[in-house]
Amino acid sequence: MLAAALGAATVAVTGCSSDDDGSSGASQRLRIGYFAFPSGDLLVKNQKLLEKALPDHKISWIKFDSGASVNQAFIGGSLDIAALGSSPFARGIAGSSPIPYKVAFVLDVAGENEALIARKATGITDVAGLKGKTIATPFASTSHYSLLAALEEAGIKASDVKLIDLQPQPILAAWQRGDIDAAYVWLPTLDELRKTGTQLVTSKEIGSRGKPTLDLAVVSDALIAKDPKIIETWRRVEADGLRRLRSDPEGSAKAIANELGISLADAKAQLTQGVFLTPQQVASADWLGTEGSPGKLASYLTDTGAFLAGQKQIDAAPSEDTVRKALYLKGLPDGLK
Repeated sequence: MLAAALGAATVAVTGCSSDDDGSSGASQRLRIGYFAFPSGDLLVKNQKLLEKALPDHKISWIKFDSGASVNQAFIGGSLDIAALGSSPFARGIAGSSPIPYKVAFVLDVAGENEALIARKATGITDVAGLKGKTIATPFASTSHYSLLAALEEAGIKASDVKLIDLQPQPILAAWQRGDIDAAYVWLPTLDELRKTGTQLVTSKEIGSRGKPTLDLAVVSDALIAKDPKIIETWRRVEADGLRRLRSDPEGSAKAIANELGISLADAKAQLTQGVFLTPQQVASADWLGTEGSPGKLASYLTDTGAFLAGQKQIDAAPSEDTVRKALYLKGLPDGLK
């Protein structure tokens, strides 16, 4: 199933911070995958913080719609660093040929910025009412994982509903046509669905009941082996992005609004729906942990893999030892100061 999902995924490339004409050496090139999603990572991109920290590197920012296409890009060797949901990461390290990457940072914890919405016209007011209905979500994403968890909580099997694999923008189009009854998706598409929908459950609620989802940042094994100093610099910049979200909410919202092409008011509202950790929390025992002492993230990812295996989404769950080995903790916590 993973192979099929990866093979079907497509990569959407947006404008890069500088033209990559191939004239610079590979050691001077840094390819970063990102999501058009309110976060400190998007703030880093907009403010060119990494470009300022690494002036001798050609930095390409590549936009992705979901984790399946990020996984495909890593398999193809076309990414060095990327945002990636916890569920597609658990898929990526499962099996006999794990994707060669490691978690090096936590971008955010899913809150009210991902949710399950039913069209008001359907009259559905709770998850149990979805039995026999058509639901869209991007497969192999954190939303897909949370949808399966929500259905299980309500006593509904995946086979009891019709699941459709759609990316955020096609979800909105299908919603407007009336082709689907409900959708589990993230911002900013989520806010569009809320205008004519009934919110059934959020990822924050599902997470509080034992199945949290996160947006992680992963680095390729090749980059770790070649130039760990770059990772140290990138981490410090991402930590700065998290600090700016708190210290300059107005400026941060303006940057996010510019990136997403939305109003300042909408950007402010969307930023309040995510759960953004402080750099200290990222490297704490509750989350990523420190060098030699992995945090609870290892257990969260192990549980995610076990759930996906139980739902027949992957053949076998990665062991906790496998998960721990897939965390890049070198330099933590000092590297986030």
